Amino acid sequence: MAFMLLSRRLACTFQHNYSLLVPSSRHISQAAAKVDIEFDYDGPLMKTEVPGPRSRELMKQLSIIQNAEAVHFFCNYEESRGNYLVDVDGNRMLDLYSQISSVPIGYSHPALLKLIQQPQNASMFINRPALGILPPENFVEKLRESLLSVAPKGMSQLITMSCGSCSNENAFKTIFMWYRNKERGQMGFSKEELETCMINQAPGCPEYSILSFMGAFHGRTMGCLATTHSKAIHKIDIPSFDWPIAPFPRLKYPLEEFVKENQQEEARCLEEVEDLIVKYRKKKKTVAGIIVEPIQSEGGDNHASDDFFRKLRDISRKHGCAFLVDEVQTGGGCTGKFWAHEHWGLADPADVMTFSKKMMTGGFFHKEEFRPNAPYRIFNTWLGDPSKNLLLAEVINIIKREDLLNNAAHAGKALLTGLLDLQPAVNTENSHCGISYPSLRLGNPARTLHGQHGSTGTCHISGHAWLPRGTAQLCYHHMSLSCGAPCPTPSLHPTRDLPRRGRLAGEYPAGRGWRSADPPS
Repeated sequence: MAFMLLSRRLACTFQHNYSLLVPSSRHISQAAAKVDIEFDYDGPLMKTEVPGPRSRELMKQLSIIQNAEAVHFFCNYEESRGNYLVDVDGNRMLDLYSQISSVPIGYSHPALLKLIQQPQNASMFINRPALGILPPENFVEKLRESLLSVAPKGMSQLITMSCGSCSNENAFKTIFMWYRNKERGQMGFSKEELETCMINQAPGCPEYSILSFMGAFHGRTMGCLATTHSKAIHKIDIPSFDWPIAPFPRLKYPLEEFVKENQQEEARCLEEVEDLIVKYRKKKKTVAGIIVEPIQSEGGDNHASDDFFRKLRDISRKHGCAFLVDEVQTGGGCTGKFWAHEHWGLADPADVMTFSKKMMTGGFFHKEEFRPNAPYRIFNTWLGDPSKNLLLAEVINIIKREDLLNNAAHAGKALLTGLLDLQPAVNTENSHCGISYPSLRLGNPARTLHGQHGSTGTCHISGHAWLPRGTAQLCYHHMSLSCGAPCPTPSLHPTRDLPRRGRLAGEYPAGRGWRSADPPS
């Protein structure tokens, strides 16, 4: 009941701000979107409970082959369009989940459909080359049109991968090789190193480590899992490494009422980072690199100030550690900038940055000095997929052509105003947002209520948090639907955008959520 009342209040406030900021039912503002989302539906349409009978039958069939307990429902992707996901029972739902935050501009975008139908692109989708040894003629050209066109500051080098985990895993390897080269100098590999590495012993396999943060999620492969600390089910029964784990700030909200307390909390965490670096150096498990997410998403929508990240960068430089930013979930424009860490204003850019999800392919950018000094050191069969680079180039063109990053600011202003009228504990950063409930007793019914009203949005309930993850096509219309408001005519496509309290969207990365109460300690 409390959630339903809150939804009604949010709907009323949201509608008021929507009418103030939107000059017509089809346009956000004079400076906002330029093209209608003609491929989007007008709204949700629920025909059965979810999962429906057809989904349940398919779940039974899949369960014979594998553990299918994680499956929510089966989907009809032929009928899914724009921001709406249609299941096999004909239920049409506003998708705030976006395939675990991996859909950049909605389902079945006409520009992408046109692209794959062009005859000259057919071979790209049919033939998947081993890019490390036999790349296609246009490989460099497509990299320049796609990933290199949005390369983060200070990083000219690029390696593509297939997913977020393998991106982070190979970024770790790159950091370890860089660190060992610093120690080795101009000398080549010694005979002892070449022999001991084959039996997993030092000095060939040095005892380096990567420092990560409690609540982090960086993947499920062996190295990544050692830096993942969000849920026990990910890690239980799996051997791991003795690598340092620092506390991530747990800020109090509203931020302006806890300025001193939050500064002290961030200082405490930074002090612990330095202590751990020194401790592990004494243990002969030198910290070669620090990995951090701009927003801890899987770990419960946890945030820190820009100043925290700037000081963390300073610590990494002071101790000679590589600074690795994991943009797998926050990259791709959902924050008002293409990369969330751009909001930090780093004087010295990060050393390595990983990406995947909305970028349609995995990989990482890095500085020149991190370039492998021999072939096959960072390698696998495919090293990504050139067809994804082709699609990504068009996605980036759409984002630029339709000014979707700027639209993020317009949507964010309206939503922030509505949220502030309801709840002082707003910690939103664009559309990468979350709601924390004081207990799972309140959180689970809220998730169910959204599902009944045609909205999918529980990226994860972690720490009692509901974390919607929409696409770049989400606009005021879709936001009002997710809150239970009456639905105006669909507008054009601004990015999904919820700004952090006290600043406009576009000044901050995505991820801030509004909280009904801080999670219990």
